[in-house]
Amino acid sequence: QVQLVESGGGLVQAGGSLRLSCLAHSQTFSSYDIAWFRQAPGKEREFVAAIDWDSRPVHADSVKGRFTISRDNRKTTVHLEMNSLKPEDTAVYYCAAGTAISVRWNEYEYWGQGTQVTVSS
Repeated sequence: QVQLVESGGGLVQAGGSLRLSCLAHSQTFSSYDIAWFRQAPGKEREFVAAIDWDSRPVHADSVKGRFTISRDNRKTTVHLEMNSLKPEDTAVYYCAAGTAISVRWNEYEYWGQGTQVTVSS
């Protein structure tokens, strides 16, 4: 069982930065792969980035070079550093835990409640 709690969302101007955190309550956190997804109103949930148990990252093309995912197994936390934010990055951001890296949201077992990111132009 894994409980995930996101934090760090907010309102930022275009070009600004935010750092999202996903705190996992789990004794087996280090064995899970963790991903970030986002969902804007009226749109499907979209893969953003993922990091496997060995800290190997994967980033979606739409955020490559701007977002960076990282994890700290001792603190059972995954971060998403977001720079050069654009209005189209506006969405609710969710972290998810699973046993394999995937860009498909339905392949992750556990989800957080989400945190809102709003980028103004």
